[in-house]
Amino acid sequence: MSVFMDLNLTFSADRSNMQQIIDTAAYLGFSTVAVNYTFEPSIKKKETVPSPKPVEDLIDQLPIVQGRSRPIRVLNRLTLVLSELSHFRPNLTEYANFDLLAVQPTTEKLFHAACTQLEVDVISVAMTEKLPFFFKRAPVNVALERGLAFEVSYTAAIRDATMRRYTIANAVSLVQACKGKNVLVSSAAMKPQELRGPYDIINLCSLMGLSDEEAKRSVSSICRSLLLHAETRKAASGVISTKKSCGEKPQQQEAPISRNTGEGDSGEGCAPAAKRLKSQLTD
Repeated sequence: MSVFMDLNLTFSADRSNMQQIIDTAAYLGFSTVAVNYTFEPSIKKKETVPSPKPVEDLIDQLPIVQGRSRPIRVLNRLTLVLSELSHFRPNLTEYANFDLLAVQPTTEKLFHAACTQLEVDVISVAMTEKLPFFFKRAPVNVALERGLAFEVSYTAAIRDATMRRYTIANAVSLVQACKGKNVLVSSAAMKPQELRGPYDIINLCSLMGLSDEEAKRSVSSICRSLLLHAETRKAASGVISTKKSCGEKPQQQEAPISRNTGEGDSGEGCAPAAKRLKSQLTD
C-alpha cells in the first residue's frame, strides 16, 4: 500500500486554518505533510530566516490518517525565493531547523546554480506566471544525478483559469526536460478547500505529461526518497563543518611518524574525508 505525502502546505499564522488544512490532508489519506515557510531575502535590508513552529504551537491535535491507525506526521520546510545567488548562504545554521530545504530560482542563471551547486533538496518552479527562461537538459540532468527533486504545485491551477494555463505549460516544459524523473507534486494549499486527494492528483498529472506510474511516485516514493536525501544532506553538512578545523596546522610542522609503518602520518587526529552520499529518488 502506497504512503502518500504532501510536502508543501503553506504556513498560516491562523491556528484554526492550519488545523483545518492538516485535518483535511489526513482525511484525504496523506500520511505525511510538510508546513512550508517561504522566505524571500532582500539585499537592501537585513532579514532573518523564519523559525519553524513546533507542531503543538501550530495545531491543537494531530488527526488520524484515513485508513490508518496512526496520526499524521507533520514536518517543516523552508523555501527560499532567490533573486540573487548571494541570497543563499550555505553555512547558515538556521537552515538546520528545517526538515526540508527548497529554493525557487527566478532567473535562468539561478536555476542553473540550483541544479549544479546549491545544497538543497527541492527546486521549486513558479506556477503562477510564465517562466522567464527555458529548462535546459544539461543542468537538469546534473540535478537528477545529485538526487534533487523538481516541484510542481497544483493549487494555482484551481484558483484561476489564467494560472491554470501557466501551471500546465510550466509543468509540461519541466516534465519534458527531466523526462518525468524526480518530479514532486504538491499542493501549496493555503486553505483546506484547495487540497485534493492522491488519486485526483494522479489524474491531474496526466495533463502535465506524467504517466500514471510517474504521477503515483510523485506523491509517494519520490517524497520518501526526498526525506532521505534531506537527512543525508544535513548529516554531510555537519561532517564538513566539524572538519574545518582539522587542517588548520602550520605548514612547516612535520608530520608525526607512524608507529606501524615508520612513515609520516599527515592525517593523525583527523577523520578521513567523507564521501558524498547520493540519494536515488527514482523508485
